[in-house]
Amino acid sequence: MKRLVILGGGESGVGTALLGKAKGYEVFVSDKGKIAEKYKDVLINNEIDWEEEKHTEALILNADVVMKSPGIPEKVEMVQKLFQKGIPVISEIEFASAFTNANIIGITGSNGKTTTATWTDYVLKNGGLNVSLAGNIGDSFAKEVLKDEAEHYVLELSSFQLDGIESFRPHIAVLTNITPDHLDRYDYKYENYIASKFSITKNQTEEDYFIYDADNPTIAEWIEKFEIKAKKLPLTFQQKVKEGAYADEQNIIVKIEDNEFIMAREDLALKGEHNTKNAMAASTVAQLLKIRKQTIRESMGSFQGVEHRLEKVLKINNVQYINDSKATNINATYYALESVSAETIWIVGGVDKGNKYEELLPLVNEKVKAIICLGVDNARIKEVFSNCVENLVETQSMKEAVQLAYHLGNPGDTVLLSPACASFDLFQNYEDRGRQFKDNVRNL
Repeated sequence: MKRLVILGGGESGVGTALLGKAKGYEVFVSDKGKIAEKYKDVLINNEIDWEEEKHTEALILNADVVMKSPGIPEKVEMVQKLFQKGIPVISEIEFASAFTNANIIGITGSNGKTTTATWTDYVLKNGGLNVSLAGNIGDSFAKEVLKDEAEHYVLELSSFQLDGIESFRPHIAVLTNITPDHLDRYDYKYENYIASKFSITKNQTEEDYFIYDADNPTIAEWIEKFEIKAKKLPLTFQQKVKEGAYADEQNIIVKIEDNEFIMAREDLALKGEHNTKNAMAASTVAQLLKIRKQTIRESMGSFQGVEHRLEKVLKINNVQYINDSKATNINATYYALESVSAETIWIVGGVDKGNKYEELLPLVNEKVKAIICLGVDNARIKEVFSNCVENLVETQSMKEAVQLAYHLGNPGDTVLLSPACASFDLFQNYEDRGRQFKDNVRNL
């Protein structure tokens, strides 16, 4: 019996443990921190061995294979010891993909991947396909593979999940864009992060498809540097393409072989240039999977968007409150500020991953009237923006931030939570941050 050791007892770790046990592995889960009660219950009920708040070397270094949860960096001591012993360290995506023959649509990118994955899942379900949405969103891929009910998987994939793949091969790969993010995990080398994103296509063959944003400067520069065997389908605003998707002032046009899908941009459910790209990506996948054009059109027009991504919460005294907690980097916040037209009170801050806040200066000067810092260390934010606005205040709780925003707001203004940072200093994760924002807005 092969021994599968899992580092990290969260969603991907416990999903992998269940799948591993079902496939005949001897399974052991080890977490350096505490394992949440709901996951502990699953491990106990399924008689899977586990430990928390420590890594016992004797129980880990005897593994045949190790699944490392995406949150654990490769540089930690235990992972380095595994590498030295030559024990394979893979991701949950790699492990789970070996146990399914379903069609896989893998979606990655610095921004837009959640919206694109959710929108793609929506249009394919509306088209009558048997689809499961998993990966970096919702349930783990491993748990979904264990159910063995789907014929198609739409997987949202982070760079950390792609780092641990060896043979994982999506039939359709989507790369929404690449901008600097998570550089603390890539030795502050942008090219390492870029390579991680492009690895989504490394095992694809001529029978597969690679959909990518051809207007993204990083992708445009690097697309020739990686060997891409899959059929390339660009998404672009800049020129007509024979195959792929492009947009003019009025329409988006998707062309696959001799088949053309056209839809008016004004009929798309989500506004903003970045969402037009997300719609083009989802429509291209739908076209490849032969969804009826009428169904694609209806799905592109009726999609509700994603929680914590430019989510309109409430209007109070004619002030619009928007939850964009999922904006954990500069580029995502750039989109958010670009999409609001009103005078804006901006709630920003958290764990900074080496942000270049200067890129936001033109938009902040144009649209932002007050800044509320919500983080333990706000020095960089103050340094860059203190001359832009009259009001720049620091807070340590969401309740305080929302109440301050309420007092600063005038009719017609927007209050925008778009932190441009990770959330781990004051919150469990970006969802917790977003829900706290919404709860406090509703309590005003």
